[in-house]
Amino acid sequence: MIEHDKNYAYGAWTAPYRTPDGLAMLLDAYGPGFDLLIGRRTYDEWLGYWPNAGDFPMANAINAATKHVVTHRPESLKWGPVKDLGEDFIEELRKLKLTDGPDLVVSGSISLTPLLLNAGLIDEVILIVYPVLLGKGKRILSDSFDARELEFVSTSTTPTGVLLNTYKHLGSLKK
Repeated sequence: MIEHDKNYAYGAWTAPYRTPDGLAMLLDAYGPGFDLLIGRRTYDEWLGYWPNAGDFPMANAINAATKHVVTHRPESLKWGPVKDLGEDFIEELRKLKLTDGPDLVVSGSISLTPLLLNAGLIDEVILIVYPVLLGKGKRILSDSFDARELEFVSTSTTPTGVLLNTYKHLGSLKK
């Protein structure tokens, strides 16, 4: 299990909702071949779990994916394949998006996601909704985040009530 905040009582709250159907939905959403775009904190958290998670589809896909990492400490990246995006990561991502490589999936990375949305570098947003109201925890968007407009594409549901909602990112919300 990925290490959770020790001060948070509900660290493994998603466990009761995990199902084979949910895993299949998530793998389908990631696509048949993908690379990861993650921040350094997510990279470090995942380094503690995924390389030793065992032989199953999600672990195999994540471990095989190139991890494009936004970091100030590239010399310590050891879980590969891995690529440091450099200091001007926004420009590097713009160049990367022009190539014919696999889709880039951003997962976690709560500091990185708002920057990517505001820079217009995210094409699709997948929101996974659990039938739980936590009330506390990390927020993916801060109060200073600019409003964005999304267009509904599709939704899927697991037997435990988890929704996987897919949206096209349209850009800034018009006033």
